[in-house]
Formats: sequence, structure tokens, C-alpha cells
Amino acid sequence: MAASRTPKRLLAGGAIGALTIVAGLGLAQARQTPAAPASTCVQAGRLLADPASGKVETGKTLVVDGGKIARIEDGFVSEGCASVIDLKDSFVLPGLIDSHVHLTGENGPNQRIERFTKTRSDLALDGAWYALKTLKAGFTTVADLGSPNESIFALRDAIKAGRAPGPRIIAAGSPISVHGGHGDPGNGVPEALVPVYRPSSVCSGADDCRRAVREQVRAGADIIKITATGGVLSPTAAGLAKQFSDDELKAIVEAAHSMGRKVTAHAHGADGINAFLRAGGDSIEHGTYVDAESIKLFKAGGAWLVPTLMAGDFVVREANKPNTWLLPAQRDKALIAGPLMVDMTRRAYQGGVRIAFGTDTGVSAHGDNAGEFALMVRAGFTPIDAIRSATVWAAEHLGLSALVGTLKPGLQADLIAVKGDPTTDVTELTRVTFVMKGGVVY
Repeated sequence: MAASRTPKRLLAGGAIGALTIVAGLGLAQARQTPAAPASTCVQAGRLLADPASGKVETGKTLVVDGGKIARIEDGFVSEGCASVIDLKDSFVLPGLIDSHVHLTGENGPNQRIERFTKTRSDLALDGAWYALKTLKAGFTTVADLGSPNESIFALRDAIKAGRAPGPRIIAAGSPISVHGGHGDPGNGVPEALVPVYRPSSVCSGADDCRRAVREQVRAGADIIKITATGGVLSPTAAGLAKQFSDDELKAIVEAAHSMGRKVTAHAHGADGINAFLRAGGDSIEHGTYVDAESIKLFKAGGAWLVPTLMAGDFVVREANKPNTWLLPAQRDKALIAGPLMVDMTRRAYQGGVRIAFGTDTGVSAHGDNAGEFALMVRAGFTPIDAIRSATVWAAEHLGLSALVGTLKPGLQADLIAVKGDPTTDVTELTRVTFVMKGGVVY
């Protein structure tokens, strides 16, 4: 729903180091990791090591070495450990994954003026602050699906190198958008400034959209994000229906897949959702008007749905305020689309669609990401399935199952703790008391 708009002329000099592009379904993982203390023993009173099984064990010790889980032992072990972390009174589970955030901004009454006053260096520093808030909330991995290339790629790499604290970031950079569509930063600015604000990811025609995808991969994108339909927060009255042609969608997906990248689509209208899924797209963000045909297409292609219920809930609440900062076109779309999202998610969940946790945070406030869990339960999820959506399912969705999502030997030591039992009260995940990422305690 959110789209970042900042002048290209205000780039921070030297903000990006050399990128090593690694093919493989959207991951660029060839960067250094922060140093982690060796042989740390984490004593867990209750442990959900593998949310796929749903099995909660008691009295366990996770031995962490070199930032990874070395082994899990029975009882509370301390011998041979350089340090011991006492979580005997806590419930321990894998670090959470948010499959849809926008780290370099946060919506609010000042956002329109900040388009003109903030540089991309400012946005990178804002992103560092929001990344820390996100990590402390228990989210050790995120997918950023729409921030200026220079800002988000620099932040991603700084976190990976240990120069800034934050979650592991899978970054899309600027979304692929049609001219004048949702995601075109040229919307709502004076005509003379359109070339300044509009990035190379805006395209028209199949060949031009192939070019845009390839440019994003060259710039460092781990995943390709497109805006297949209109959006609620576009400052235009362009509706929520399909905006790319079938030929453009097919070209985008083919170009991305040929370069080892997954493609995810912001999509509200069923026409855009279904056209993207027919083109071979990998996942849908929002999915407001998912219909019976959509559910068949999701299942036939194995695509994922990321519902972003918090975004729908947030824009409805903002639209109903007497002095809302939303523009009239935004308010009207929010009041139409927002109330539909919980029921849509219920139908998709009951229909067997694969669903990954995602919030569209940046629309709502950073650090509040775990509020999505209660909305998922309202949509019919069991608490354990809501947890799976933010751990094992999200890891599979993002191609990260060999790194995160469970607590198993050889995987990253990304783990969090809460005092209560989130398998019975999922709101416990809004009260995280301990966070470790890659063996480092934050």
C-alpha cells in the first residue's frame, strides 16, 4: 500500500558498497555477518523449536556456537559454555519473520512535506532507527517491499556486516510500476519534478518492463516487487483494479525468474491478482478482492498470499478520523478496501491457500508488527498457524528455510522469548522480553 518518493538528485555519496549478486530465488547472501560469542547456552523453560510440529517441550538448553544452533540438550545445561542465558521462566521460539515492511518511512500527517525535505540519506538513517525497533519487537528477518534503492540496500548491507543493529533484510528496492500507477513516485508532484522523483523501475510495455526488472537486479534487489493494481495510498483516484497488461506481467515474471529472483505483487483487485498468478507470479501482497478463481490459481501454482491485515485496519481507523491526514481519494479507497481484508483472509485460509505473515508496516507504526497476529486469529487462524505463518511458512515463502524459521542444529540462532504461552494467547507475541539474532543478544 505504501510507496516511497524521494528525489534522485539527493543521493548520499558513497552510500552503497560493492554488491555481490548471488542468484537463487531472490537472495543475495554474500556479505559478512556480525561476530557472535561462542558456546552460549540458552536455558529455556518452554521451547517451540519447530513450529511446524507444534510441539512445546520443557526444560531444554540451546547451545549456540558461531551464531548458529549447535545442538539442543535436555535439561538446563551450563557446563562448557562461555555464557549462560537464563530463560527458565520463559517461552522460547524462533525469531519472527515479517514478509512485508517499508523500513525507510512511516505514514502520518508529515509524509507529504517530507517527500520534499528528506534526502535518501535521511531515509537510510530513519530506516536504521525503524529497523532497531523492529528487531526489538522480535522480528529477526523482514522483507522490505518498497524503499528507495540506495537507502534500503545500504541499510541491508550495513546490518549484514554488523555495522548497524536490525533484522536480516530481503530487499526489493523500488517497486516495478506502470507510468502513473500505484508506486510511481511521479504522482502528485509538479510536472517539472516528475523526472527527478521517478526511478528507472517505472515502465510501460513488455520490453520496457523487462528492462526495469533487470535494472532492479543490477542495482541489488533480492526480490522483485511490482504494483499489479491500484493502491489505497496512491494520491490518485485510479481505483484498485489491474494496471499492468497481461504481456507486461508475463515479461516481468519471465525476466525476474531468468535472473534468479522471485516476484511478488501488490494487488487488490481480482483482475490483477488473477492475471499475475496466471503469469506465474510467486506471491500476492494484500489480496483484498481474492475470489474463488484466485484461490484455484494460488493452489495450482503454489503461490503465497501475504494478507497485511494491519494495513487494512490502520487505514480504516485513519479514514474515520474527523481530521484525517488522508487525501479524499485515499480516504475513499481505505473505507472500501480495508473492511474486506479479514473476510478475504478467512476465505483464503479455509480454501487452503499458503499464507505468510506480513504487515505492510510503515503504513502502521514500526515495532507494532505483532499486532497482525490477533487480526489473523480474528480471520480464523489457530494461534499455532498464526505462529507458523511468521516462522516456518514465511521462511519457505522467502526461500530462507535453510537459515531461519526453526531452531535446529546448523540454522541461525534467531530466537525470541515471551513470558506467557503464545500457542494459547497469540497476543503474547506483542510482549517480547528477549531477542537473539545470529547468536547476538539485542
